[in-house]
Amino acid sequence: MSEQSQANEHEQENLEAQAEQEQGSQEQSIEAELAALYAELEAAKQTVEEQKDSVIRAAAEVENIRRRAAQDVEKAHKFALEKFANELLPVIDNLERAIEFADKENEALAPMLEGIEMTAKSFVEAVGKFNVEVVNPQGEAFNPELHQAMAMQPSEDVAPNTVIAVMQKGYTLNGRLLRPAMVMVSKAS
Repeated sequence: MSEQSQANEHEQENLEAQAEQEQGSQEQSIEAELAALYAELEAAKQTVEEQKDSVIRAAAEVENIRRRAAQDVEKAHKFALEKFANELLPVIDNLERAIEFADKENEALAPMLEGIEMTAKSFVEAVGKFNVEVVNPQGEAFNPELHQAMAMQPSEDVAPNTVIAVMQKGYTLNGRLLRPAMVMVSKAS
């Protein structure tokens, strides 16, 4: 073999070795680039998941605010008359006291007493149209949520903790207590 062919062969081997090195470094470079791309992809996926969670939480918060606002509006409509109704209760009480303590034997007062009774009845019916209900617990078991005990009295006629006298009727508005009934409660003798 000639020196030139040996030199050519040696050069070709060098070129092949160099090409293999370049190919190896390219493969390593591609693998590194691929690994970096996978890492970026995973980071992007994680960011997307976090943002999905944030969006879901924000949507839930908006729904909660909307629901609370609707409840507040409903309560405002339902109990808007509360102050007004509380101002009317003494008027009903006074009409009922006038009927209770009127001289029913005096014939001259009979037409006036009848007018007061009709006025009191129509007044109670009018407030009833707006869901103001009377709490008159005469003979019922004492309920601290609706009644206020003013006194306790021993009684053998009724069971203990029974309302034996109503000093002042109570009232509710749409099921919410406006004023408790003031009552006398029995106790064991």
